Amino acid sequence: MNYFNKLKGFQRSPAGLEWQIWKRLHIILAAGTVLPLLASAAAYVLDGFEPVTSNATEMTRAAEQFFYVMVGLVVLHWTLVLTLAIGCVIVMLMKGPAYVADAYAMEEPTRDKEANIQR
Repeated sequence: MNYFNKLKGFQRSPAGLEWQIWKRLHIILAAGTVLPLLASAAAYVLDGFEPVTSNATEMTRAAEQFFYVMVGLVVLHWTLVLTLAIGCVIVMLMKGPAYVADAYAMEEPTRDKEANIQR
């Protein structure tokens, strides 16, 4: 039994922006992950070069807060990339070939006068 009966005469839609985005999605994910983490690593490195006269506790606290903000930015970026990937997959599936389900005979409802509701 063939579960996937393609609709005869169906013309597929041409590929569009979804394939261009899909092919670059791994680069977008990597860039959005690496750049904020590099910035937070640079903040930690630069935190060690502070002069002795400055308040070291406040600078360390600011560097840690910046790290947590960058981690939050990375997690936000991952959710946005996942949403974009889901959107690309949906568009690809919708532009794919059309399939026909098995025929199901519909019964016509009776047209009796008693079945009609009078207003």
